[in-house]
Amino acid sequence: MAWSLPAATGLKLLLLVAATLTLQYSATAYGAGYFGNISMARPGCPDKCGNVSIPYPFGTGNGCFQEPFNVTCNVSGAYLASTKVRILDINLTLGEIRVQNPYIAWQCNHTNGTNSTSGDLEGLRLDPFHKLSYTKNKLTSLGCATLAIVVGGTKGKNQLEYPTVNSCFSYCTDASNVDNSSGCAGMGCCQSSFPGNVSSVNTTSEPVPDIYDSTIQSFSPCSYSFVVEEEWFKFDPSYASSTDFATKYADGVPLVLDWIAGNGSCSETSKMGSQYACQAMNSECIDVSNGPGYRCNCSQGYEGNPYLQGGCQDINECEPPNQSLYPCKGNCRNTEGSYTCSCPSGFRSDDPKSIPCVRADPNKALKVVLGLSVSAVFLMVCFFALWAEYQKRKLAKEKERFFDQNGGQILYQQIMSKQVDTLRIFTQEDLKKATNDFDESRELGKGGHGTVYKGILKDNRVVAVKRSKIMNVEQTDEFVQEIIILSQTNHRNVVRLLGCCLEVEVPILVYEFISNGTLFEFIHRNHGSPPPSLDSRLRVAQESAEALAYLHLSTNHHIVHGDVKSMNILLDDNYMAKVTDFGASRMLPKDESQFMTLVKGTLGYLDPEYLQERQLTEKSDVYSFGVVLLELITGKTAIYRDGLKEGKSLVSSFLLAMKNENLEGILDPSIARAGMEALLREVAELGRTCLGPRGEDRPSMTEVADKLKAMRSAWREKLAPGHAKTECLVVCSSPAALAPWYPPSSRSSSGELYMSGIGIETPR
Repeated sequence: MAWSLPAATGLKLLLLVAATLTLQYSATAYGAGYFGNISMARPGCPDKCGNVSIPYPFGTGNGCFQEPFNVTCNVSGAYLASTKVRILDINLTLGEIRVQNPYIAWQCNHTNGTNSTSGDLEGLRLDPFHKLSYTKNKLTSLGCATLAIVVGGTKGKNQLEYPTVNSCFSYCTDASNVDNSSGCAGMGCCQSSFPGNVSSVNTTSEPVPDIYDSTIQSFSPCSYSFVVEEEWFKFDPSYASSTDFATKYADGVPLVLDWIAGNGSCSETSKMGSQYACQAMNSECIDVSNGPGYRCNCSQGYEGNPYLQGGCQDINECEPPNQSLYPCKGNCRNTEGSYTCSCPSGFRSDDPKSIPCVRADPNKALKVVLGLSVSAVFLMVCFFALWAEYQKRKLAKEKERFFDQNGGQILYQQIMSKQVDTLRIFTQEDLKKATNDFDESRELGKGGHGTVYKGILKDNRVVAVKRSKIMNVEQTDEFVQEIIILSQTNHRNVVRLLGCCLEVEVPILVYEFISNGTLFEFIHRNHGSPPPSLDSRLRVAQESAEALAYLHLSTNHHIVHGDVKSMNILLDDNYMAKVTDFGASRMLPKDESQFMTLVKGTLGYLDPEYLQERQLTEKSDVYSFGVVLLELITGKTAIYRDGLKEGKSLVSSFLLAMKNENLEGILDPSIARAGMEALLREVAELGRTCLGPRGEDRPSMTEVADKLKAMRSAWREKLAPGHAKTECLVVCSSPAALAPWYPPSSRSSSGELYMSGIGIETPR
């Protein structure tokens, strides 16, 4: 059945170009289907025609082929008898045959008015056992403003033949548009694929009148269209303007055909006996994808011709040239349909086919023992892993128990009810990460009740973390209430409590971090820096007094500090006083005051009345503050060394100096300058009243703060010059010159007993 396409119809199909233009690449290396010394032709029949191998079912001469695979052989080459096309190659394994396609449609329209054409070509007509390969061939068109159309014949499932139409359009305006950078992709050349199961094909090529003008005609007068093997065709820009392309390839261009050994599927034809094409033992049937039908291949491990009885023979994988295809790094031994690869005696390899053999270890028994040992270790590791998981769950339960035991549920309910909105509950892991697992290098201070660490939270905020040692589960409610009260304490001169961790045996407290150390360091250990000015000392004293007054009176719950000393007054970046370590004493019942005295307090600062009466009051803080005031104006520690005498009481020495009217002898020389005698005497008198033997004779902290404020206001002009000079020297000096910021771990040079420098006392 012939298909032809009039020129007018070709123009009407112009709109079909965009819809059908596709690009596809598929290439498979060709071979002649020749397997070593195995005869691929029928016995007694020639297996070659010239340099083309002719394997059965193809053949030349009677009895040498299976219909319709008759091959005509003459001096010019081998030809497929059914289609008269020249054979280039036959491949049994792929089921393909390469032929020469002589059908190149062309048309030339020269500017001198002469026109020529290939005429109405009959096109390629194939028998039912051959189909155009839709994966390896392309409709190809050369020229500018050229429409190429291919009309093919195919059969549907009902075996009725119907046409298929594919087209492509190539375009260019002048010769400079055409180059080989984009290949055959529309500029001077185009390609299009077509569907499977096509057994006849005809191509036409002609310029599109509405686009094809004299400019294009002058450099591209000819257009060509043909079906060609995609892998063979390589576009050259000269093709777009060529006038002799058809002459150059007068014998045709390569084309790939798929062929089948028989119609029907493998499941149907395998029952046909002698008519079944796969005659060889160790062969297998393969259903083809290009139309209905099947072909045959030798089974894996065999090679040859599956269409001949005895045609599939075992591959000797151990001999050349097969060794490169079937690797073996040891001793290769051929088997039927396969091969084995093993190491020589005394050698071993986990996979001799890919891994070279190495000399076997003579200590194999030892390795077996080691293997058993490793297995035992593995079991032990598994056991310890399970044990670790058990301990992990146990620890989680323990954390939950501690959380409840330390009042975590009460505190959590307060937070959820919005009664407490300034306190954060930290996990133990949070604080471990913040302090590098409580590393010693992070220690800021250590005392009898615990250790303070510098911590860095996830948001890069620096905090002070106090890890206490002692607790008493009987006072959980009181401890939680005190935590809530302290978290709500809001005064610029009081160190803020930021949060706590309750999932440990002894609660851990988290405070804001104060950067410039303690007042003790500021007074006594300035390492060669100018001594603090009198105004700086009075300012710190006033700020500390205001903080204590706030704690005593400004909250609903009075908070007695209980351990006021210069080391419990910290200094921030601006050297503002920050009172810390408050609230511990009031958490204990009165009948436990003596125990509290033994473990909490600092020699030289303790209120004598507190020691006698065993009762801590606000006036106890006033006494301790008086000692701090003495430190500020004398520059001496609460227990100081005078010459060879150690352990002298600052309070006793001060009161004796006041009694003997020898105040100048005990004052710090750096502040005892001319014109300041009256002010210093006022400050000393205030200190003396704070140190009264009876609490009722001492002023309140509010009165002390007001008195200090009034002094600074009255003496502002005389304090200012010295303040401006000395204060800058102190504040502007490098912080690195200062000693550690938090209390030392044991004793100072004066023999003072220090406790932890921050945090409230946890229940004990």
